[in-house]
Amino acid sequence: MMNKIEEAILYATVMHQGKVRKLGNIPFILHPLEVAQILSTMTADQDVITAGILHDIVEDTDGTLEEIEKRFGERVAFLVSSESENDYPGESRDASWKRRKEESLKLLKSTPDQGVRMLWLADKLANIRSLAGNYSEQGEKLWESFHQRDPEMHHWYYQTVAEQLELSLNKTGAFKEFIKHINFIWPGSFDSEKARYRKYREISVEGCKRIGRGAKGDVYRYDDELVIKVYNQNNTYHDVEREIAMARKAFILGIPTAISFGIVSVGEQYGAMYELVDSETISSCIARDPGQTETYARMMAELARAIHRVQPEESDGFPPGADRARDYIEGGVGREDEALGKKCTALLDALPRTGTLLHGDFHTGNVFLQRGEPLLIDMDRLSTGHPILELSDLYYFYVLLGEDDPDVVERFMGFSYDTARRFMRLFLKHYLETEDEARLNEVAEKASLIGCSRLIRKIRKQRKPSDADHRLVRRCVERIAALTDKLDSLSF
Repeated sequence: MMNKIEEAILYATVMHQGKVRKLGNIPFILHPLEVAQILSTMTADQDVITAGILHDIVEDTDGTLEEIEKRFGERVAFLVSSESENDYPGESRDASWKRRKEESLKLLKSTPDQGVRMLWLADKLANIRSLAGNYSEQGEKLWESFHQRDPEMHHWYYQTVAEQLELSLNKTGAFKEFIKHINFIWPGSFDSEKARYRKYREISVEGCKRIGRGAKGDVYRYDDELVIKVYNQNNTYHDVEREIAMARKAFILGIPTAISFGIVSVGEQYGAMYELVDSETISSCIARDPGQTETYARMMAELARAIHRVQPEESDGFPPGADRARDYIEGGVGREDEALGKKCTALLDALPRTGTLLHGDFHTGNVFLQRGEPLLIDMDRLSTGHPILELSDLYYFYVLLGEDDPDVVERFMGFSYDTARRFMRLFLKHYLETEDEARLNEVAEKASLIGCSRLIRKIRKQRKPSDADHRLVRRCVERIAALTDKLDSLSF
């Protein structure tokens, strides 16, 4: 009796009969067999190897996932589906190329399934082996054979795949070879050391106290001297390297920031290690002693002003902060009311181009106190723009997130919503250096306009918003509409 792999070979041979590969004019069946062979170097899991043999059935033959599931099981069908791109009838393959790749990369980025990752690596390695061989013979003329003729788009795709697979598969020979071929076609894409064996230091944060939370991950106290930032699973090694590089730039510009001295793996996620002896976040300080909220609000305001006094050179490479605010508007209120979204965008575009440095994720969970001195972490959103963009983030964190559910702020910041609202007001008082209530209200309203749209976008990204979420969106839209009628500028 045939096993699953043998049956898959026969089935795939029949289904691909008469078909040839685009490069080399060789029988198509050789490609899925090569993918299966690569997989066999990484795993003995018959379902994964079987999926490698069958991975092109749905895209390139009349076979269906239903038939694959019936013959080979649900697990194999699921793995094959992860490698099957969406089809867009009536649209040419070259026109839909980037959209199809982006959609499939989203699945790869979010999957916790190691079988999916191995299947992707095996398929892309087989493909790039063929690319590299033909590139060595044809050079740039090679790209004329494809629906997508721009070599930089292929570069983007293969490099993104490699970055997303690196943490989980960097120890495999297949990954090393994959990097080698990418560097051959597009020299300098990766550090050449990544094509050699490298073992990341593996650590666990089990039992460690979480002391902070940012947009990209959680921060843990590892021991008396070390703090570990554990990045969300969809962050690649490149993302971590980029944040460390941004932190170094900020440090050179005079911003008090902690610099990571090493990248580690924490399960299936990356971590960055910081030497922060006897330090704790300002969130922890406020939670421990809410009576000192004004002291910490003043400290945060002074730190914000120090950041906002910095005027980076264009060559420093910090992106425009308004781009992120524009995404909030377009993906938030702009989806609910197109005309209202355009009004908000017009106010955003009218902001003076100050060139001010912005942290981009400025809150008390991202500021440590070490011997009484503040140190910033979480530097991946450094940008330039008008300070109202920074204040809108603060208003979002301390006021808007808790309006319907105060516990959201308490879970995020570690202290009560009432304390958070008080902190925001005190921060504005010290940042603006005024106790004029009218002035404080004016700036708070301007900050709330962008913050409300950010909240709408957050809700829209949920798979199944609740009735309460829909009511909150309507209330935010009404608030934004009132603000756009009232405000003629977001500047202050």
